[in-house]
Amino acid sequence: MRSLLVIHHPVPASERSDTDARALLPEFILRSYGYNVHLARNEKQALAGIMEADGTVLHLPVAAIKSWCSTLEQQKRVPVLWWCSDHAASQSLEACEDDVIIDGLLFPTMKEHELHWTLHFSSKHFYEREQWHNERTQLLARIEERKWIDMAKGILCKMKNISESEAYDVLRKQAMNERKRMVDVATSIVKLYQLLQETGSGGAKKS
Repeated sequence: MRSLLVIHHPVPASERSDTDARALLPEFILRSYGYNVHLARNEKQALAGIMEADGTVLHLPVAAIKSWCSTLEQQKRVPVLWWCSDHAASQSLEACEDDVIIDGLLFPTMKEHELHWTLHFSSKHFYEREQWHNERTQLLARIEERKWIDMAKGILCKMKNISESEAYDVLRKQAMNERKRMVDVATSIVKLYQLLQETGSGGAKKS
């Protein structure tokens, strides 16, 4: 990671005027170590900077991290690191049990090689997390597809008085004939059946 988006909490007046305090801010330290830094203090600046960033450094109270990550992930998913300064840590004492996902911790006292290796392993952790996220998404999608196919099979079994294996063959052949995925054919069958049931129920009530 060489290009980093840094998102700040409002900097206290003492830090803005104190040269020593400013020297501990993430953008100052990261730039001194040769990193490209895009500084953001609001959502508009952050969304503009995330597209060029290899990672995000959040200099925020822990309670604010989750909402920021949710906003940024809609634009681009990158490794997320928390800059644990005295000020950020002191504002996070009540958030120890918060469900917050970060890939690494950075401290103002880190030397260049320490910061480098933290970014390196945080990047690896992020890609492992992304792989798990993708596998989970695919698994949930397969479960959802299986649900629609099983529902369609049940409908075909009932309407045609056939076995489940025969109903599966009907779905498969229909999908081949229409050049569609089996789940799309199954979804159409289920929704049409539900619509007919609702229409029938409505007609019965009126009569």
